[in-house]
Amino acid sequence: MSCCIVCISTSEVGIVERLGKFVRLADAGINCFMCPLEYVADTVSLRIQQLEVKCETKTQDNVFVEVVVSVQYQVQKDKVFDAYYRLTRPDQQIRAYVFDTVRSVLPTMDLDQAFESKEEVAAAVKKSLKEIMDDYGYIIIQALITDLTPDIKVKNAMNEINASRRMKDANTERAEADKIQAVKAAEADAESKYLSGVGVARQRKAIVDGLRDSIMEFSGNVDGASPKDVIDLLLLTQYFDMLKDVGNHPMTNTVFLPHDGSGSSASGVRDGVLQAQAIRR
Repeated sequence: MSCCIVCISTSEVGIVERLGKFVRLADAGINCFMCPLEYVADTVSLRIQQLEVKCETKTQDNVFVEVVVSVQYQVQKDKVFDAYYRLTRPDQQIRAYVFDTVRSVLPTMDLDQAFESKEEVAAAVKKSLKEIMDDYGYIIIQALITDLTPDIKVKNAMNEINASRRMKDANTERAEADKIQAVKAAEADAESKYLSGVGVARQRKAIVDGLRDSIMEFSGNVDGASPKDVIDLLLLTQYFDMLKDVGNHPMTNTVFLPHDGSGSSASGVRDGVLQAQAIRR
């Protein structure tokens, strides 16, 4: 009987059989066997493995969604025998339990709740797998919901609803801004008109005060001049100033001044003004 030497890699355990019967486990490193009676039937990895499971189901509000679950698992070193001999395809076993758990949890939630409760779904998957796979020598380290995608039509509808809600908020904010702008513009216009009225009032008061002072001064300095004469003289001066402005107007440069022969300067001024307005029209 000869002796065989086999090297087992790190993070792996060898399954040693003798004539088809399990004998022992071979740790990492060099191992000796009695050939041909003993041999390494297979090796089991002790590394953490990850399995992605895609599952399609529907929510409580009848929306079909595709869920991607990532399951991280590892073989327990003290249960390598169960992990190797009791399960032929552990990935298929894990996949079946993920399908069962996801399709029993998500149908109890509506779509919005499913998006908000992904951690709860992942915890339910992990708990279910942990209870089952522990008997087969596997540790479930983590179960993660990495993706949850509804049907494309539902997704587009959700995007349109969200866009409409945001557009409504934007229009509300824009209307509020326009309102504030209009109110501020009205307040500014009112303030401007108020200040303009104050200015006009002060201007007229200054004109009246100036005319009064001029009349009083002229009446006092000129012998025989009555206030009425002074007023007529001022009106005549303003009349000539008006004629100058009318003559500079681009539409006409001719003014007809009627005279009734009564000697009333006020009447002549009034008629001249009316005539000038008629010519300008």
